[in-house]
Amino acid sequence: MIYPDNFEIKIGFAQVREMLSELCLSPLGRQFVNRMQFINRHDLVDRLLQQTEEFKQLLESDAEIPLQHYFDVNAYLDRATLEGAYLDVVHFFEIKMSLRTIRDSQRFISGSEEGKYEALKALGANVMVERSLIAALDKVVDDAGAVRDDATPELQRLKRDLISQQAILRKQIQSIIRHAKNEGWTPSDVEPTIRGGRLVIPVIAEHKRRIKGLIHDESATGQTVYIEPESIFELNNDIKDLENAYHRELIRILIGLTNTLRHHIPELRKAYQYLGLLDFIRAKAAFARRVEATRPILHKYPHINWKQATHPLLFLAHRQVGKPTVPMDLELNRDQRVLLISGPNAGGKSVSLKTVGLLQYMVQCGMLIPVEDGSEAGIFHDIFIDIGDEQSIENDLSTYSSHLTNMKKFVTVADHKSLVLIDEFGTGTEPVLGGAIAEAVLQTLNNSKVYGVITTHYTNLKNFAEKTPGIINGAMRYDHKNLQPLYQLEIGKPGSSFAIEIARKIGLPKAIVDKASSLVGKDKIRYDRLLEELETEKQELEKKVMEATKLEQKLKRNVKEYNDLKNYLEESKQDIMREAKGKAKLLLKDANQKIEATIQQIKQSQAEKEQTKEARRELETFANEQVRKEEPRPAHKRFANATIKEGDNVALIGQESVGQVVSIKGKTAEVLFGGLKTIVKVDNLEKIEGQVAKQKKAASKAEEGYTRGMNITQRMADFGSTLDIRGEYAENALNKVMNFTDEAIMLGIPEIKIVHGRGNGVLRQVVRDYLYSLPEVASVANEAEERGGNGATLAVLK
Repeated sequence: MIYPDNFEIKIGFAQVREMLSELCLSPLGRQFVNRMQFINRHDLVDRLLQQTEEFKQLLESDAEIPLQHYFDVNAYLDRATLEGAYLDVVHFFEIKMSLRTIRDSQRFISGSEEGKYEALKALGANVMVERSLIAALDKVVDDAGAVRDDATPELQRLKRDLISQQAILRKQIQSIIRHAKNEGWTPSDVEPTIRGGRLVIPVIAEHKRRIKGLIHDESATGQTVYIEPESIFELNNDIKDLENAYHRELIRILIGLTNTLRHHIPELRKAYQYLGLLDFIRAKAAFARRVEATRPILHKYPHINWKQATHPLLFLAHRQVGKPTVPMDLELNRDQRVLLISGPNAGGKSVSLKTVGLLQYMVQCGMLIPVEDGSEAGIFHDIFIDIGDEQSIENDLSTYSSHLTNMKKFVTVADHKSLVLIDEFGTGTEPVLGGAIAEAVLQTLNNSKVYGVITTHYTNLKNFAEKTPGIINGAMRYDHKNLQPLYQLEIGKPGSSFAIEIARKIGLPKAIVDKASSLVGKDKIRYDRLLEELETEKQELEKKVMEATKLEQKLKRNVKEYNDLKNYLEESKQDIMREAKGKAKLLLKDANQKIEATIQQIKQSQAEKEQTKEARRELETFANEQVRKEEPRPAHKRFANATIKEGDNVALIGQESVGQVVSIKGKTAEVLFGGLKTIVKVDNLEKIEGQVAKQKKAASKAEEGYTRGMNITQRMADFGSTLDIRGEYAENALNKVMNFTDEAIMLGIPEIKIVHGRGNGVLRQVVRDYLYSLPEVASVANEAEERGGNGATLAVLK
């Protein structure tokens, strides 16, 4: 049950419905928008949400789903059911093009990979459109909406004869007009025209007797008459006969085509029902994209757990003027069923209440809602609302009135499956009595296990919520220092109206404020002051938490940079050790070979003194050349007390590592060492001069080679051998295929698969033409039928 009758207007759903109608492509979709209603069946709501979410994914993927020719032809089908009636050419054109859209949509959705768009696939599972029917329509009507000349041999003959006779007529009448112009009987710029379906020439009235023929008409002034020359009577008659014959043949064709269509009307009704549903679902998906909506997790029982929820109309209105919309978190469950929201006027209480009503109503109408992923929603059987204003939600205005007479309806009908929304609860009567009645009604609703959101200013209701299980206080936060609402809903504590504080800070005379305070009483002032202090402490705490979070993030970045630098230095050390060990092994091998050769030479010379000395000298020379000490690298010139600025080459004091200063902030500097940035105190750095660039380049090359090896390995591990280009334009698809194939060849991948879909075959032709042109491709073939058939191409690489 939805109460009252103007519920949709009160919460703003009427505007949502209007937006959906504007997003529809045809009257077919708008009919479903008009019939959309609140549903309390979990399975049906879940299916509608899934359909909308899948179509939203389709739109976000930029897939080429057909979005044209959404014609409503139900009136034509009604006419076609009458025996002897026939449809016009334009009717058959709309039927043909819309049936083609239906078939293309079915083919596109059903041809998607398994596990995707399952709800949309099920939607069109029982829809059948005979290909023979579309072929019959296409034989008569072309894609521009004109009758094909070759629809039948007789029609083709008549058309040919008609064109021939018209050419003869034009030639003859042009001859007559030229003569009349030369004689001055007609204006110099005159051309043949049509009167009564026959070709005539305009003649100046005073010369009408000069041309023998039949006068068909005259101009409004009487200065020009339109004459059919006697010499073209027969030609005009022949053309008229041919036109009549052509029209009779066309009607015969249209009657036959209508009779063919009549046999398919039952299945066509289903097909156009499907087309209208697609249009409707597409409109809901487009609206969801516009308001950044998602699909919540849906439960069978009443439940609300929304994260970062926003009012869609408020979101759109704010976005137009570049204003942010403050989201809210809200949870209503079995233990926390009723939320009592308090706070200052114009602080957002009514907006929060309307947001709850609108989003829940949208969910149960099968629409996605603007909440964060992971949010949850449930199914309510009834929604009741009592709200006093009829103003637009975009104005951010609060409401000051309510209708207490609605309470009778609420307490007698609402139960544990109902959602009750009451704005400014208890107002509209004497405050003491109003507060008492409101508390009694709230207690009754709570005893009935009702779910609800209620806004109020009454302190007795806040106190009642504080001590009553099932009800929880909530507050709209307010910056009392700057007298500005924050529009943030905080659950767990009541809010203050800040009436006395606001009056004092805006400059109301002190005597009036003091008098008001004394009339209210010390307890009330103390209560509001306590809430104000709590709000102040909360704001200060949030500020400190934010600063601590920033410092923590900065610390994490510094630790990461330190670890990266440490790892880089460790890897560099290991690389140097490996290189040194390798050189040592080569040197040892060369030395052993030289020693063995020397020993062999001594043996062969039978230890002759001079030859032995010569061999020893050669061995010593080799040792001096290979094992000589490495010349020390030239030290960089250091400037101990020089001022360091951005771009300077620096080194750590007592270290040889050389880097470049990227930036300086206070007493710390950001320095690039070996391709890695780190934070160093300026006091620990020395400015240097020397051949830094060459060392950096060498280190960079070493690091680049190491990284490139890692990247190739990583790319081989990450490479996927399947590329999906469905829905792409041919040029974009070819670029993707070229990049994909080049990478596969570079990485040595043996086989790749390109999914292009069936469609009209353009993508398949582009892909295969390119693959055939590559010498690295050994063979090109269709995928196995059960895995896509000619909708995918397999290429074996050499």
